[in-house]
Amino acid sequence: MAAETTTAGTTRAPQGEEPPALPADRFLNRELSWLDFNARVLELAEDETLPLLERVKFLAIFAGNLDEFYMVRIAGLKRRLSTGLTVRSPDGLTIREQLTRVTERTQELVHRHAVAFEQDVTPRLEAAGIRIVHWSDLAEPETRRLREYFRDQVFPVLTPLAVDPAHPFPYISGLSLNLAVSVRDPDTGTRHFARLKVPNNVPRFVPVGAGQAQDASGQATFLPLEDLIAAHLTSLFPGLDVVDHHLFRVTRNADLEVEEDRDEDLLQALERELARRRFGPAVRLEVTETMDPQILDVLVSELEVSPQDVVTVPGLLDLASLWALYDLDRPELKDEPFVPATHPRLSEGETPKSVFATLREGDVLVHHPYHSFATSVQRFIEQAAADPHVLAIKQTLYRTSGDSPIVTALIEAAEAGKQVVVLVEVKARFDEEANITWARSLERAGCHVVYGLVGLKTHCKTALVVRRESGVIRRYVHIGTGNYNPKTARLYEDLGILTADPRVGADLTDLFNTLTGYSRQTSYRQLMVAPHGIRSGLVDKIRREARHAAEGRPCGIRFKVNSLVDEGVIDALYEAARAGVPVELFIRGICALRPGVPGLSEGIRVRSIVGRFLEHSRVMAFCNGGEQEWWIGSADLMHRNLDRRVEVLLRVCDETAQRELQRVFDAAMAPGVRCWELGPEGAWTRLDGRDYQAALTAAVTEHAG
Repeated sequence: MAAETTTAGTTRAPQGEEPPALPADRFLNRELSWLDFNARVLELAEDETLPLLERVKFLAIFAGNLDEFYMVRIAGLKRRLSTGLTVRSPDGLTIREQLTRVTERTQELVHRHAVAFEQDVTPRLEAAGIRIVHWSDLAEPETRRLREYFRDQVFPVLTPLAVDPAHPFPYISGLSLNLAVSVRDPDTGTRHFARLKVPNNVPRFVPVGAGQAQDASGQATFLPLEDLIAAHLTSLFPGLDVVDHHLFRVTRNADLEVEEDRDEDLLQALERELARRRFGPAVRLEVTETMDPQILDVLVSELEVSPQDVVTVPGLLDLASLWALYDLDRPELKDEPFVPATHPRLSEGETPKSVFATLREGDVLVHHPYHSFATSVQRFIEQAAADPHVLAIKQTLYRTSGDSPIVTALIEAAEAGKQVVVLVEVKARFDEEANITWARSLERAGCHVVYGLVGLKTHCKTALVVRRESGVIRRYVHIGTGNYNPKTARLYEDLGILTADPRVGADLTDLFNTLTGYSRQTSYRQLMVAPHGIRSGLVDKIRREARHAAEGRPCGIRFKVNSLVDEGVIDALYEAARAGVPVELFIRGICALRPGVPGLSEGIRVRSIVGRFLEHSRVMAFCNGGEQEWWIGSADLMHRNLDRRVEVLLRVCDETAQRELQRVFDAAMAPGVRCWELGPEGAWTRLDGRDYQAALTAAVTEHAG
């Protein structure tokens, strides 16, 4: 029987025949795929069509991303390598092979990054009146003023540390800039090595002007702090000859491993690990191209890194500090200011509406940052806190802002006598200390605070409000894809549903009983919940689409996630594609799936959009024989999300919300959109076209108007 071709253009095996086994080389490497994502960020920094300071912003984002990649992912690989286990990644590479390839790719990207800054962006900044200069470029009045600044503001916080038999090699803190200084005794000719930390509590870029970052015309000149210090080394080593100096930077393992014991206070265990994090082993040594080989040998030996861990950087180290330039008041060099719109169902003209009254009329799908977080989700919590009919508020907090209005509202609700239950995930990476502080503030206000579950991170974004209305209890819910953080809600693209659907309210009540008590519920009405239900639920729905294809019924799969790594989900997608199901994947970051492989994935398209806003929402859609099914939630398709986190996916039943999700996905996957598309060998190709995010901004603004 001849093979049958489906409308998706893929080939389906004849009925009764088993499809061939999936090939062994069907996965892409996740670490290299992440570096490809950061390369897309770098391409935006290289894009001459973007406003100049937006390019500076993407240079800073690239550098910050790479720091975190080494602190977490590379640190994890090195830890596994140290165990001696011969573990291979799903794409077949050993840990050592992965580290080698990552190092080669990183060095290539770091060089591109430096060239973009030094040879392209810096000359354009100078033409716009923003200069980064060296000490030798300064005139005498400028050097005199900066000598005074050094004497008053910098010199008192500097601590030269000698290295000799009486002074062991000092501890080098992670991500700090350091000067390796070589000095010589003029009497004996003996050379000595000293380390000098560039203080991080003094601005990295020192204004050369009279104490101001920029003048009235917007002109600004800066001297790197390390240049200012280097120009004054003789005052730090009086009586010695300063032979030379070299800049270096160390990245340390910052991935916490909290030993969670049911009998130990989680906060105490976490605080102990936070103290240890500062002393994690070095995983990367960044040096300038002019680094003296002998000094480099000393650093490699003392820091106990391998030559493979050394990254040579042309020009300035730590370009994450370029945020200081982006913060300059030069609006003509940035994107047009963006003001989020209030969702039209949450206001009448300029007058805010009761969120509760609105939700009794139907669900509201909010799309941040296009829809204002402050006038939707934040207002929902604030109105609940102030409403005398509200009996209880239950909420999960993974990350929030430093001056969080959400936390303030929860504290006010507790002080007003409402029952407030907050699950604060104190294990949220790099926000552990902030979350411990929030947890204690909430406890002092009388909130019931839970610190997460042993062995799991609670990553879901959920809020439940219980309200008495005419003697009847009604529950109102928010479930979203992003954190309860009003600052990142202006930068991250996220979705959320506000609903009074009693089925969802009952589900969330059950979920909070699991999070705060001993309930072991694993099945829900309108939710899929990890670690027990999301992978299996999605795989079942993917297989259902394959059955629809086999029966000639309408079929199709659309996923929007940050990362697609989970092998079980990927294999299910391959099987669906081979059955003739068209698959569209909108993935911002890591993708371990190979699209477009003959006989495996011809019907799968993978697209990435990286732009002004960080695409962050997670959406899953299934054609389901013509009865479309939409899900949104917090879970990326990765092992950690599906196996080691509490995640929630919500089925979106409101028809208006479904149509809005359909429009968003159609716009992202349409022809002629500026994006990157993934090929079968793992290469991303950039396609120029219209700006998808700008189009959404215009559409939401017009609709709100």
